[in-house]
Amino acid sequence: MARLSRQLLVAAALLSALPSHAELTIKVTRGSDQPTVIAVVPFVGRGVQVDTDVAAIVQADLQRSGLFNPIERAQMLSMPAAKADVYYRDWRLLGADYLVIGEFNETASGKLQLTFSLFSVLGQREMWSHQVTGSRTQLRDMAHLASDKIYQQITGLRGIFSTRVAYVNAYMEGGQMLYRLLVADVDGARERLLLESRQPIMSPAWSSDGKEIAYVSFETGRPAIFRQNLATAARQQLTDFAGLNSAPAWSPDGTKMALALSKDGNPELYLLDLDSGQLDRLTRHFAIDTEPTWTPDGRQLLFTSDRGGTPQIYRLELASKKVQRITWQGTYNARPSLAPDGRTLALIHRRDSHYRIAALDLVTERIIELTDTALDESPTVAPNGAMLMYATKQDDSGVLAAVSLDAGVKYLLPAQRGDVREPAWSPFPR
Repeated sequence: MARLSRQLLVAAALLSALPSHAELTIKVTRGSDQPTVIAVVPFVGRGVQVDTDVAAIVQADLQRSGLFNPIERAQMLSMPAAKADVYYRDWRLLGADYLVIGEFNETASGKLQLTFSLFSVLGQREMWSHQVTGSRTQLRDMAHLASDKIYQQITGLRGIFSTRVAYVNAYMEGGQMLYRLLVADVDGARERLLLESRQPIMSPAWSSDGKEIAYVSFETGRPAIFRQNLATAARQQLTDFAGLNSAPAWSPDGTKMALALSKDGNPELYLLDLDSGQLDRLTRHFAIDTEPTWTPDGRQLLFTSDRGGTPQIYRLELASKKVQRITWQGTYNARPSLAPDGRTLALIHRRDSHYRIAALDLVTERIIELTDTALDESPTVAPNGAMLMYATKQDDSGVLAAVSLDAGVKYLLPAQRGDVREPAWSPFPR
């Protein structure tokens, strides 16, 4: 429980440092064919008033995953707050597989403590109970953590409801384009502004600890790579070379950054030591090498190159600098994003002149198209490897979308105004 409390403090610190703006909205467009029916009963305050409907946030989280079909409150035959109040017959009549109840108490230090329990309706037993503690400003964080734990207990996968997403929002204002780099909860809530500029912002990338974001900004008149601390908003310009400065990617240990530079001619991959500033050139080829992504062990990079005549994905061994092509299906494969298992690679795959998001199994070499729209780009994989987010078009507007890696679940995250693009899914909170 102490570890969860530290996570809440970190999340609150990161979010409170940034001003609030309009939020994304969630539209689930496709869910599981056989979703698990779950009832999340409104949580009760025991001698304490709680203004936020935490149970409603939990219910929305689980529903958005596409794997759960929550029972609406108006259909509930009872609303238990304690184990002794649970009558399994009521929930069997509604077809529920699982039941969640919870209650708030106030600790001696004045914090709120949420105790929530998961019940198996068919097994007629309490499966699991947990507590999480936080302040009143952390109620949404507490809700997402509860959703994470419930999701993991049922599916066996770690939940991603406490993660966040960074993205770029662009729209016309005063006859000029305005670009904003934003961070929000993964459900689109608590959108916060990191940077606003009349010049383009591109390629946000999270540090491995989730405390910083690197990105490309044209504010100096040419592309330059910056890093920015989310808690303090402190910024540091990392590159200012002539030509291309793009595609920053943090190493898994957070000490280095892979990037693409054209300062010596063609776009090549380089490795920047973030402590010393030392720059190491990784590739030497007349073609374009760009879009690096790290393997989980930090020993290899996957990247996009047209050295074979068309854009394809290649693997680079950092120790030997040996390069090997890994995609062979299709005339265009680009923008690699590797899942945490190191085996599933999300990428942009072209077929029949349409650019779609696909998943490539690096062991079997089987490729599966996950989307069926024509202009999909910028895939980014969730830290549990179950979902990926990408940018696409809907009614001529840029929107974000998420799809499960088995293509069974999909939802959209359109902005209230302008286009949204360049999503980057955060790591798990620490």
